[in-house]
Amino acid sequence: MTTALHRTKPRFRPPAPLGGRPLQRRPARRGLLALCFLAPALVLLGAFVAWPMLSALRLSFTDSSGFGSESWVGLENYARVFTDPAVLSALGNTALYAALFTPAAVIAALVLALALNHPRLPLRGAFRTALFLPFVVSLAVAAFAWSYLLDPQIGLLNYWLRGAGVQLGNVLQDPALAMPTVALVAVWKSFGFYMVIFLAGLQEIPGSLREAAVVDGANAWQRFVHITLPMLSNTFAFVLIIALIAALQAFDQIYVMTGGGPFGSTQTIVMEIYESGFRELELGFASALSYVLLAITLLLSLVQFVFFGRREQDAQ
Repeated sequence: MTTALHRTKPRFRPPAPLGGRPLQRRPARRGLLALCFLAPALVLLGAFVAWPMLSALRLSFTDSSGFGSESWVGLENYARVFTDPAVLSALGNTALYAALFTPAAVIAALVLALALNHPRLPLRGAFRTALFLPFVVSLAVAAFAWSYLLDPQIGLLNYWLRGAGVQLGNVLQDPALAMPTVALVAVWKSFGFYMVIFLAGLQEIPGSLREAAVVDGANAWQRFVHITLPMLSNTFAFVLIIALIAALQAFDQIYVMTGGGPFGSTQTIVMEIYESGFRELELGFASALSYVLLAITLLLSLVQFVFFGRREQDAQ
């Protein structure tokens, strides 16, 4: 009887969609539908990213000025990049800026992340928000504010220092102090972003490791060296690479605060690209210089990918 009931029990069938067609889509149809959704973004990327890059690549092999006719010069612009004294000086200034900005921003972000990761710190959320806020402000706007703060006549910083018996002077017109000053402004602007990345990495470290180290008698420095720093190695490398790439693209605060001066002491690669392309109307040379900068940035990104790939292989 049970067998008979089992045989006569009706099987459940899902209701058919409107029109009687099953809910099945062919891969080609799904691909076409995905392409339709991606089309607006692809059009924007093609119009505002891919096409300008291809146009700049073509211009880098010409003597174009943006007006009138242009001639094909081959690799002449690229050869000039590595022989022009102004460009070589800008490369040196960019390296100096990167050497000043990158370690300061990364170390400041790491120290503050360690401090703000302490569970017993009061008002942790307020402190994190306050330290992250400078990153939200436009760097050009921040540079204007810092220019007024550092002004030797009306600047609040010089006013406070004079009250303490210290005469700072016009640091933006001092060839020895102008580059450290603009690098300091960039550190103030960017370290909050790197701090958030470090905080995310610190949250991934198991608390049991720290507790075991405390039980074994390890002090705070030993816990940092043997537990925190090794567990943060991937995060540290990532922050270091993106900070270095950001240093190679320094422009906003330098343009606002010094304009590349005094005496070319803050003239970076991007400043050289801007002046060559828009002031001297050497679009071909500016395009070649921009592609050299792109090659350096891609090389740094390749180093990052190789580093992470090796660490993943070692972990496996």
